[in-house]
Amino acid sequence: MPISTPRLRLPLASLSTPVHRVTARVTAAKLLRHPVAILLLPATPSEEDWAALPLSAGIRTVFEQKARKPADSFQLRVGRDGETELLVAVLAPRASPFERLQSAAKLARVALAGEPRSLLLFSQGLASEASDQALLALVAAIQAAAFPFASFKSKPKPRGRLGEILLASKLTSADLDRTVATSAGNNLARWLTALPPNVLDAAGYRRLLQEFARKLGLRYQFYGERALARLGAGAFLAVTRANPTRDAGIVHLAYRPRGAKLAPLALVGKGICFDTGGTNLKPHKSMLDMHTDMEGSAVAVGSLYALHLLGAPVPVDCWLAITENLIGPTAYKPQDIVHTLNGTTIQVIHTDAEGRMVLADTLSLAATKKPRAIIDYATLTGACVYALTERYSGAFTNRLETRDAIEAAGATSGERVWCFPMDEDFDTDLDSTVADILQCAVDGKGDHILAARFLNRFVPREIPWLHIDLSAGSRPGGLGHIATDITGFGVRYTLELVARGWPSARTARSA
Repeated sequence: MPISTPRLRLPLASLSTPVHRVTARVTAAKLLRHPVAILLLPATPSEEDWAALPLSAGIRTVFEQKARKPADSFQLRVGRDGETELLVAVLAPRASPFERLQSAAKLARVALAGEPRSLLLFSQGLASEASDQALLALVAAIQAAAFPFASFKSKPKPRGRLGEILLASKLTSADLDRTVATSAGNNLARWLTALPPNVLDAAGYRRLLQEFARKLGLRYQFYGERALARLGAGAFLAVTRANPTRDAGIVHLAYRPRGAKLAPLALVGKGICFDTGGTNLKPHKSMLDMHTDMEGSAVAVGSLYALHLLGAPVPVDCWLAITENLIGPTAYKPQDIVHTLNGTTIQVIHTDAEGRMVLADTLSLAATKKPRAIIDYATLTGACVYALTERYSGAFTNRLETRDAIEAAGATSGERVWCFPMDEDFDTDLDSTVADILQCAVDGKGDHILAARFLNRFVPREIPWLHIDLSAGSRPGGLGHIATDITGFGVRYTLELVARGWPSARTARSA
């Protein structure tokens, strides 16, 4: 008898908290309407700053109790009855985007501890650009901290929901809209990634994606195992062989803004809903959190969602490789030879290198639609974590001249990436005597680089391609403005990369 599992609906309506702008000047009456407020100040406010600040006497008394350094913060109650909790933070004027997000996360955690219904954000005495960037970082951190993951407790503890964020700023609507949309995409990516593997199995994932496509008006197409067999996608199907049900496949979502004439940007995601390692079985600790091995696909979906919310003029295709990697009598084995969709033959070395197998055929399928560029996301290798820790993600591209732009998008977004080498001579480590290519090397040295060189084989040279190995997809205690272990890393980065126009028209034409 099958085990009953919970069925969920996508929480699209609650992925972000409404943000409303108010006039830049905050009066005492406005301040005291909110249970919690966050105030940003310079390290040395001027007399004019203090004079313009509501209820400044009490704030100034606490502020001047000691010399204030950038990133200092403190709390106090203001109002006749102490009705408003005010968090005061000293802005670090030379902070990087990542450092701003990291500081914002600490403030968000304190601000939301009492589960307020509304939250006011404002600044005084700061340069306009510095204030705007710090306030946007606060919005992003609060959006992340206020969003709850799915709960399966039989007696859930009631939790107050933040109803609105009030922002006293002259920020443009475009900047604010992008921050809110990006946060919603990140929350969606984290929500999907955190779901248990018996809820988000291949069939459950497809149901959610069908709902997602229907609600957003996207085109939806599913390439099941029979269709993939006809296409010759043997690498993907090798991984699915041990599945007890025939639910695995590649989902294609298409966003087409009205009037768009450009070729689409293709976002490709690894969606391994649970990874046992297959025949080369993982040990307990390594397998425990392998329901998160589909985070690459979740980041692709979250990025698509954010672009859709913004009405981005760029057409987007989303290709999601969805399966489990299980153990059983029919599981694929080391030394198997498999044939891929683009005709390449692979000699299997290690069945826990399943991500590059499913991505090989998914990249090939995406390439048949002749996109303007391909970005793929995958929790692919432990080697990338060892190289970078979980603070950065690895980047690999077949357009080496764009590496500075790729890293700059990471620095600006606060989701930092590092470009690794992609020299052709690495391919000799994947030479096979019986097939076109080895799946991976036996010794594991530089496996993140060899995995990228392997995937490069399945992207035509004329298509600009960026591979993101999500070493920062999960980090104990979170990362930047994200306080959960699951970070959803990649959505902010993708929005920044798209905003920068990667790849440029000239780069896209070069081969």
